[in-house]
Amino acid sequence: MYDTKISFENTEVAYASLSDKELKKAYWLFRMMSIPWLVNIGNSMITLCLKLNLPIQGIIKNMVFSHFCGGESLDESIPLIFRLKKSNIEVLLNYSVEGLEDTSGYRDTYEKTLNAIHFAKENPSVRAMCVKFTGYAHTDIWVKLQAKQELTPAEQQEFLQAKSYIEKLCSEAVDCNVHLYVDAEESWFQDSIDTLVDDMMEKYNKEEAFIFNTYQLYRSDKLEDFKKAHQRALEKGYILGAKIVRGAYVEKENDYYVKLGTKSPINNTKEASDREFDGAVRYAVENVTTISLCCASHNEASNKLYFELLTEKNIPLNHKHVNSSQLLGMSDNITYNLSATGMNTAKYMPFGPVKEVIPYLIRRAQENTSVEGQTSRELLLLEKELKRRGI
Repeated sequence: MYDTKISFENTEVAYASLSDKELKKAYWLFRMMSIPWLVNIGNSMITLCLKLNLPIQGIIKNMVFSHFCGGESLDESIPLIFRLKKSNIEVLLNYSVEGLEDTSGYRDTYEKTLNAIHFAKENPSVRAMCVKFTGYAHTDIWVKLQAKQELTPAEQQEFLQAKSYIEKLCSEAVDCNVHLYVDAEESWFQDSIDTLVDDMMEKYNKEEAFIFNTYQLYRSDKLEDFKKAHQRALEKGYILGAKIVRGAYVEKENDYYVKLGTKSPINNTKEASDREFDGAVRYAVENVTTISLCCASHNEASNKLYFELLTEKNIPLNHKHVNSSQLLGMSDNITYNLSATGMNTAKYMPFGPVKEVIPYLIRRAQENTSVEGQTSRELLLLEKELKRRGI
């Protein structure tokens, strides 16, 4: 039915939507992020300037923010959403404001997320809204729930309010025909999140997958958890919505368990994480009728495997349970080349006020510096396209 091979080397396809000016800007941004000491100094200076209320938000917006984020508001994100739509690339929205750990902050996050779901209803290329449950109740509550510790009356009230927010968001997503992706968090409270997401999937994923949990395959126990979640879904008669990632908290996780004096759940090697991730890809493809998968990866080998397994089994690349996603501003060679084959693809698009999105942007800069080969690969592809254009 399809070619069973794919290459991610075609930079003409990867950067077709970028003007020469935008391409050069992306190149110099990744050049700067390839220098660890410069990233560290830059992050420290940004943090200090914000504490001193120095007017640097305009500079940040024109440089890093505009590359990795859709806009400060939903309306400001519309031009980029339309640009991606022209390449048949959908959007996973995320209100990327963090650290609002009080009642008004949780309420604000809920209202912004609800508004984004309604926005997605009116903009069909916005496939999903991505949320973190710690946006609706303090981390300590999720930790205590996992440890089966009793909540104080105030904590119980906060948790019930969070559940109410989450229930409403799930219900509204289904009514608006929008998916809700629940992001993974740290292992010491992930189980309490999983329990609630499973409940939401059982309630809302009977006919179609609307609610998605995220499985971090850099954990040695997550492939088995993924399979068990699928078995529960089969037994209870619902479709498993699954986003698979490698993971985002390696150093934080390992440090936490060193202090506890116990073994970290993180795989000892990258190769082990790769095997776990690819095992999840294989399992999902084998069960495509009952697992709706979003393969959220910047790893070319894993995306190639996903594509080849689908084509070898003659599974339509636009099957509603087949999805691939990468972060906005990264791995365009994967997103755009997969989209060109007809596969369902999407970009994870953060939005929010510049000042509040700074923690997300700092993580992106640190990730590009620390993930082996990520920045050098981006630079190589950008250089290739600059040469192809004769710039």
